[in-house]
Amino acid sequence: MRRHLPPLAAVRAFEAAARLGSFTKAGEELGATQAAISYQIKLLEERVGTPLFLRLPRQVVPTEAGRRLAAAVSEAFDLLQAAFASFRQETESVLAISSVPSFAVRWLAPRLGAFQLAHPSLAVRLTTANRLVDFAREEVDAAIRSGRGDWPGLEAHPLLRVTFTPMCSPDFLQRTGSVDSPAALLRLPLLSPTDRWWRRWFALAGVEAPVLDGRGAIGLDSQPLEGSAALAGQGVAMLTPELWRDELRAGRLVQLFDLVGDEGHHYWLVYPKVLRRLPKIRALRDWLLVEAERYAAELSGAMASAPPKE
Repeated sequence: MRRHLPPLAAVRAFEAAARLGSFTKAGEELGATQAAISYQIKLLEERVGTPLFLRLPRQVVPTEAGRRLAAAVSEAFDLLQAAFASFRQETESVLAISSVPSFAVRWLAPRLGAFQLAHPSLAVRLTTANRLVDFAREEVDAAIRSGRGDWPGLEAHPLLRVTFTPMCSPDFLQRTGSVDSPAALLRLPLLSPTDRWWRRWFALAGVEAPVLDGRGAIGLDSQPLEGSAALAGQGVAMLTPELWRDELRAGRLVQLFDLVGDEGHHYWLVYPKVLRRLPKIRALRDWLLVEAERYAAELSGAMASAPPKE
């Protein structure tokens, strides 16, 4: 149903003037001149078809019609204020994050408890999605995306590099024998071999156009699943070392070659620019950037102290 309402500016001017008993004070409250308030109220009077104020030499007094209308308008404004206050309280207390599954499972989820302890007033909601979420249509405050950081209208902060290299479990390697060259991987079961990273990595390794599409293999739709299958000895997975640091350190996974693919991508924290001043967005941004910087420093230290591969 179409609403036939007078201009909101006129209603606001009327409500403030009736409450304060002065066009001048109403103008001060609304950031307008006395003449602008008088003009808006005149428009409203023409709209309702009756005078709403008596213009006296030093004051304005609502007419009987003005008093009745002022009471109803004031009540409506109170309801609006309460509605927006409730909505703002709800939105400020809930932090909704969407993330690509790999980063969410392997890095973010294990650390969110620390963020929650530091910000106990925030209720954090983490969901995963491979697609790009639409901030205009979905109830999401911030997201973790993978790419180059060039998303119009969004603030973007790099967190971790996205690199890739083949990994498997020690048990799998023991069963299949040593892998002495990248080409030797082609005789082994590869997990999700149609993933573009396999072809990119083989190209970097100088292995010409291997046939990967037609071979029988296990296809998995996310890196956490591929890593879990590799840990279970099901084959060789193309994984991001930055996300599997603990498994590599503990020896549960083996990085087969020093060669690491890098397309210049990162995991990014992104959010609409209009939200950048919200306290919950600032809190998430500041915490994530510190955690990511600390983690990257630990990775660099681990790589510098790692013994050379034989």
